[in-house]
Amino acid sequence: MDFNMKKLASDAGIFFTRAVQFTEEKFGQAERTELDAHFENLLARADSTKNWTEKILRQTEVLLQPNPSARVEEFLYEKLDRKVPSRVTNGELLAQYMAEAASELGPTTPYGKTLIKVAEAEKRLGAAERDFIHTASINFLTPLRNFLEGDWKTISKERRLLQNRRLDLDACKARLKKAKAAEAKATTVPDFQETRPRNYILSASASALWNDEVDKAEQELRVAQTEFDRQAEVTRLLLEGISSTHVNHLRCLHEFVESQTTYYAQCYRHMLDLQKQLGRFPGTFVGTTEPASPPLSSTSPTTAAATMPVGPSVAGLAPPGEAALRLEEVTPPASGTRKARVLYDYEAADSSELALLADELITVYSLPGMDPDWLIGERGNKKGKVPVTYLELLS
Repeated sequence: MDFNMKKLASDAGIFFTRAVQFTEEKFGQAERTELDAHFENLLARADSTKNWTEKILRQTEVLLQPNPSARVEEFLYEKLDRKVPSRVTNGELLAQYMAEAASELGPTTPYGKTLIKVAEAEKRLGAAERDFIHTASINFLTPLRNFLEGDWKTISKERRLLQNRRLDLDACKARLKKAKAAEAKATTVPDFQETRPRNYILSASASALWNDEVDKAEQELRVAQTEFDRQAEVTRLLLEGISSTHVNHLRCLHEFVESQTTYYAQCYRHMLDLQKQLGRFPGTFVGTTEPASPPLSSTSPTTAAATMPVGPSVAGLAPPGEAALRLEEVTPPASGTRKARVLYDYEAADSSELALLADELITVYSLPGMDPDWLIGERGNKKGKVPVTYLELLS
């Protein structure tokens, strides 16, 4: 018990000495040992790496899981060392709602059929998103989190220890400086005529005491300097290890980009398949008139994403056998024309198509050899191809 009390008193004395030194430094009343420029650069680079790693980690988590409540829940599960429950993605949930809506509204109607097709595509998109989140979490988020919770905590601990060693060193320097000043004052020779002999004895005794105090302060300074140099070297080695951290994070970043490329390439392929099923053709997007990009020359995810078409091609709009279709030469058949109500606005992709407005009535008919997902529509003296999925046939 006595030993513990002594240790507690010693620790309290050290803490008080460091507090005094730190306070005097802040008010400019004490000298401070400065680190070399290279060491300061290492400290600045380490702090910058830590700050940006935290920001990148947080924003990547937002990208993978936009719902803040879900992120908090996952964080609590990780802290409790419990497995995070499987969560349905937004795409999968949308697919479920669309499938249920199609079942209730009528799976045989044009709207119901389209809902079923889109629900299947959304389900595949949700599965691809789930794989992307899993891969990105393992290959990118985990290494960043390990750095912040492992390496950085070690660096921070050693930096605090170095700060304490520096405060001890500077306190020893200040103590030695004061002891030398007091020794010099005590050894000043007094005037024989103005000072009694008794004061010579006191002066000699004080000089000896201060001499011992100087020797003790010098010894403490040597010990403090040795401990400071040793701790500075340990901290320097850890800070230089930040270069290895950058290399590791660079590799993880490449893996993240690769997984993201694969994810978006899968999404593009799924949506391209959906467009084909809905009567659209590869390389066409509603509302654009720019030429399409060259056709895909490779099936790899990277190539598929890099050569994604952004505009329609007139040749690609017409099904086989209709490339030479001239609308001015088309005449409606004697029988087989029907009235149709337009369900949604439709913007023509080129001059061969007819733009539509929701709720308007048009006359439609089919020609031999036409794609079953398309009809010829007429409104007044205008005619053009129209997608069946945008129509409700009346008679």
